Amino acid sequence: MDIFQAIILGLIQGLSEFLPISSSGHLALTPMIFNWEDQGLAFDVALHFGTLIAVIGFFYKEWIAIFCAFFGIQSKLVKEKKYPSHFLLLLIAGTIPAVVCGLLLEEKAETVFRDPWVIVGTLTIFGGLLYLADLRAKYSKEVNLITFKDAILIGFAQAIAIIPGTSRSGVTITAALAMGFSRKGAAKFSFLLSTPVIFGATVYKARDIFEVGFGTPEIIGIIVSAVSGFFAIAGLLKFVEKVSYKIFFWYRLVIAIAIALLILGR
Repeated sequence: MDIFQAIILGLIQGLSEFLPISSSGHLALTPMIFNWEDQGLAFDVALHFGTLIAVIGFFYKEWIAIFCAFFGIQSKLVKEKKYPSHFLLLLIAGTIPAVVCGLLLEEKAETVFRDPWVIVGTLTIFGGLLYLADLRAKYSKEVNLITFKDAILIGFAQAIAIIPGTSRSGVTITAALAMGFSRKGAAKFSFLLSTPVIFGATVYKARDIFEVGFGTPEIIGIIVSAVSGFFAIAGLLKFVEKVSYKIFFWYRLVIAIAIALLILGR
């Protein structure tokens, strides 16, 4: 893999991991569009490490407040963020479904689920669900008001994101909107919930990365995905305060149609 390819893939990963447009779908299809060799799951995991740096870097104050609240440590951040003491348990509960599905369906995630036609279908279907959820949402709840029921249901939605084209952020935001969360609150909980999953996947697949080889392209990919991911988070949180998520449905639909035409053309 050359440096240019690593930069492009890192940029795509950083932007698409946090925007509701599916990072795995884009990473699976980019090599096909540019006629590159598939970069493989190990390189994808390296890029996910970059987005892990991005989400932890952006929300580090939130995580400090969450852990302080859980351990009963009084601080200025705890008062500012207003997280309940059991919020960490909510994140753990929401993470379990994704972990179970990831372990059970790991082989299919690396083979069957990466089929381009599967990605066309998931981009379209789950984009449509995001559109409908945004259209019908009540926008009455913020992230600190989440319940165990909310967390578990959003966690099951996150588990579906093992299928490329679904989008982890997209499907969790859809579920949160359907439960009445504000647009910003839905995105914020989605990003916080993604942190342990991305961390777990990176650790679990770390051996694969080093077996394949960890060199300059991987380092550049991590840096680019971290920087672009950080700005993607900031941009989305500001964007949805003023504009809806519907634009992402149209983007996903256009990409799905383009991919279908590309497949048929070949």
